[in-house]
Amino acid sequence: MSIPINAQSYRKHDSLAYKLQRLESTNRFNAKDTSHINLLNRLAFSYLYLEADSLYSIAERALKYSESINYSRGIIKALDAQANYFYNKGNREKSMPLFEQALKIADETNDFNSEVSIINALAQNYSFEGNYAEALNLNLKGIDLAKKIDNPQMLSILNENIAGLYADQKDFKNALMFYDTVQKINRSMNNEVIDAETQSNMASLYKDAKDFKNAMFSINRSINTFEKNKIYDWLAYAYEVKGDIYLDQKKYKWALYWYDQSNMLFKHQIEDDRIKIQLMNGMAKVYFGLENDSLSLNYAKKGLALSKKIKSLQGQIDCSETLYKVYKKNGDDTEALAYLETFKTLSDSLFRDKNKQSLSLLETKLHYEQEKQELIEANQNALAKQRNYIYFSIIVLLILSIITFLIRRSENIQKKLNRELKDKSQAILLREAQLHEINKTNTKLFSIIGHDLRGPIGGLQGILKMFTDGEISTKELVSFIPKLKTDVDNISFTLNNLLSWGMNQLNGVVTKPKRVSLSNLVTSNIQLLSEIASSKSIKIINQLPENPRIWADNNQIDIVIRNLLSNAIKFTPENGLITIDAEEKSGMWQISIRDTGVGMTAEIQKSIFNDSSNVTTYGTNNEKGTGLGLSLCKEMVHKNKGEIWVDSVPRNGTTFFFTVPKSLNRYQKAS
Repeated sequence: MSIPINAQSYRKHDSLAYKLQRLESTNRFNAKDTSHINLLNRLAFSYLYLEADSLYSIAERALKYSESINYSRGIIKALDAQANYFYNKGNREKSMPLFEQALKIADETNDFNSEVSIINALAQNYSFEGNYAEALNLNLKGIDLAKKIDNPQMLSILNENIAGLYADQKDFKNALMFYDTVQKINRSMNNEVIDAETQSNMASLYKDAKDFKNAMFSINRSINTFEKNKIYDWLAYAYEVKGDIYLDQKKYKWALYWYDQSNMLFKHQIEDDRIKIQLMNGMAKVYFGLENDSLSLNYAKKGLALSKKIKSLQGQIDCSETLYKVYKKNGDDTEALAYLETFKTLSDSLFRDKNKQSLSLLETKLHYEQEKQELIEANQNALAKQRNYIYFSIIVLLILSIITFLIRRSENIQKKLNRELKDKSQAILLREAQLHEINKTNTKLFSIIGHDLRGPIGGLQGILKMFTDGEISTKELVSFIPKLKTDVDNISFTLNNLLSWGMNQLNGVVTKPKRVSLSNLVTSNIQLLSEIASSKSIKIINQLPENPRIWADNNQIDIVIRNLLSNAIKFTPENGLITIDAEEKSGMWQISIRDTGVGMTAEIQKSIFNDSSNVTTYGTNNEKGTGLGLSLCKEMVHKNKGEIWVDSVPRNGTTFFFTVPKSLNRYQKAS
């Protein structure tokens, strides 16, 4: 049974109606006063399982008054009451928008208690229509909110709702696990009524699991409490569950006794069509077992009509099955076949949905926990960063205070002058060192430009001059186009590396790490270099895991991957193979680019990453290179808190490895 939003409303409506009458009869009565609106909404909910039409009309009045004065809490409660009215009528097309409208207003106005109550109602709505995944998702969100506002009663209800979802899937293990949580919460509240509600639901679970001993123990406990406190809606349900327990054991007379007790309450006290369907079908089964087929047909047809009225798929299945059995027993094959077909069609549909929903329950729970963990990590990272700012500010203030104190206390002018002179000398030495490094960088840049760019550009210039001077024909010029394209591609690739490396050396590049898709970087570079690889019939295989994420500067790691992949193509002969893979190790992603190329000696391996290296190398098809790319890769990887190395054997291929942080937390630890 879904737990009512106000389970004890029937006990309050007489008292509330009296209070409302007294308030409206006073001289200073104002219909738009918030205390009057609140009383109207409370009275509306008190009719939830007693008189649905009264609930709706009172809620309509409360909504009208609340909207006229823009009273958000009154609007929320009135919409909630109207939504429950349509929900209990089986009209989910009208109830859902009202629930969602109330939820939106509660969220916008930070009315958390109303918000968690509406989340509970929405979850029950989705559960009743068979959308267990969305119901579970809402219940989990409601649990987090109930914990936040310290509302143990809603925490108990929401956990019990989840237990009911698993019980409906016959997943008794998970259901009982959530019931354990519910009972712990109930014990902390020390409320016998709430505990009795849980016991009645657990009795239904034990009954479905054929554990009749525990089922009977739980239902007797709950009945005693409900009778003592005169809680008639739950008592009607508890009587019906006790009848179910006897029915499953084929103790028909005892089952009929408890069904009759429940039915009397429905006739005189309660309006809850969902539970009444179960009761009607249970009585039909009892009379069938007692061989009173006419009464069995009567109750089964009542249950079926009620199921169709509120669009209860499970109710239609159960009642159709009972009607099929009765008509079959009486030899009315036409009617029996009609109900059998209805039963089979609806059962097949429900079975398929439940199979899907069983998977959805697991997926929803895992997805929700994953999202929740990511939010927790993000909050923790934000708090850690905030703490770091605070600590840094404190340290800066302390340093400034100490410096100020020392300056004020300083009496020796000569020492002060010496200190200033020393500072100036150090600044001059530092500037000289910077100029020396800039000169080295300029020398290297001009060396590369003169050595590796002048040649291809000169060749391109010579061919174009020969064509303009008429020394070669258009046809001959066309024959040079593949070579010219290769030269231009090499020039472009080298220029990009030069610009990146030069800016980096001159402190012009700032590393800006963020969450980056490694798959996107690798895929785009494979596409970029695919034409060059195809010209050598080289196959590139992407063996990355599914969508790995790194914490790094997107552009810098893009340069690293492009250079390493370009080198692999350059040094791999025709019909070779290049494999790109990644493996998670200690919070880092270790990326490898493996080729079946010419390999390299141990001496070359030791020198290829040196900043001073400026050796031009040639690929298997005499492709030129500056020797700059690997030095650039090393600098870029180090800027992103990673390492880079090579493993190679001559004539057996080469594998370049580099690491990058998986998350901001790991990036900060590596700093």
